[in-house]
Amino acid sequence: MTTAVTIIGAGLGGLTLARVLHVHGIPATVYEAEPSPAARSQGGMLDIHDYNGQLALEAADLMDEFHGLILAGRQAMRVLAPDGTVLFDKADDGTGGRPEVQRGELRQVLLDSLPVDTVRWGHKVSSTRALGGGRHEVTFAGGGTVVTSLLVGADGAWSRVRPLLSTATPAYVGKSIVETYLFDADTRHPATAKTVGGGSMIAPTPGREIFAHRERGDTLHAYMGLSEPQDWFAAIDFTDAAAATARIAQEFDGWAPELTALITDGDIAPVLRPLYALPTGHRWDRVPGVTLVGDAAHLAAPNGEGANLAMLDGAELGKALAAHPDDIEAALTAYEQAMFPRSAEAAIFEGAEAHGTDSDINTAHGLVAAFTRHEQAH
Repeated sequence: MTTAVTIIGAGLGGLTLARVLHVHGIPATVYEAEPSPAARSQGGMLDIHDYNGQLALEAADLMDEFHGLILAGRQAMRVLAPDGTVLFDKADDGTGGRPEVQRGELRQVLLDSLPVDTVRWGHKVSSTRALGGGRHEVTFAGGGTVVTSLLVGADGAWSRVRPLLSTATPAYVGKSIVETYLFDADTRHPATAKTVGGGSMIAPTPGREIFAHRERGDTLHAYMGLSEPQDWFAAIDFTDAAAATARIAQEFDGWAPELTALITDGDIAPVLRPLYALPTGHRWDRVPGVTLVGDAAHLAAPNGEGANLAMLDGAELGKALAAHPDDIEAALTAYEQAMFPRSAEAAIFEGAEAHGTDSDINTAHGLVAAFTRHEQAH
């Protein structure tokens, strides 16, 4: 394949695509808006599944590196009632198919696996346009353009490439997350550290939930989920950390103090993250010379599948291009025909799990029932 592939976005999906192309001897350039790999925190823990994310890493020939990143014990899972009662507690016996790694470390492994200068940092896309014949022009905010015969949007929720294919835009899902960190937790926050345990902990109620992960280096990363419209959050001044913390904590009044400490004892200012999604089953008609991977294609509310699907998209697209080196359109058609149902199925399944179609998993007892069914099914 003589056409160099132009990838917009150096997240996990775009980098996996670049790596799989490199394995097959196909050149690619990745343009990323951020100025450097360390420009911002790369999020928290990811469970990389044996049925999608790990398949992508196999295609990228990075399984040894992946195994070196796994944090032992982090597949442990517990469900608590708001009063702190433990309702479900599953240890990590090493046999689970969803080992946990830090997103930033996984991204660095992908970056390190690519030839120098594959990623062009500080290239924020301002616009894209079709030139005809499958060629597209990308214009960057700092000046400069690139013309390509194969453009891939791996640029997430607010993709600048998506409008070439679809008029769909992400919509607010009716829920936001407030994120906090507790550092040196075993020493400084022992009761909360003990409550979270060795892996992840969730305490759900309808419209309110607290979720926490034990990350590398004795860090607890917590997420408070609140089902409220965006104007409810707009009334809270998140630039005033103390006021925002107090207002969010108020929503969990009466919960066990070792749980609410994940809000009140946070070591960073609370961060508001509104959740958006594209329509479930989002698809488009084939447009020559351009496609999407990951959240750009099928953004869903967080369900444990987003990063895994993005990586699998990147790997499958890379393999399709390698299998059809002289026919880009055949490669893109094969990739999209498999990707559309795969992402829709994940969104529908995870949505049913999250919204309790057959049992109300918005409650702790409902979630325990769902976990129990999942254990029995596997």
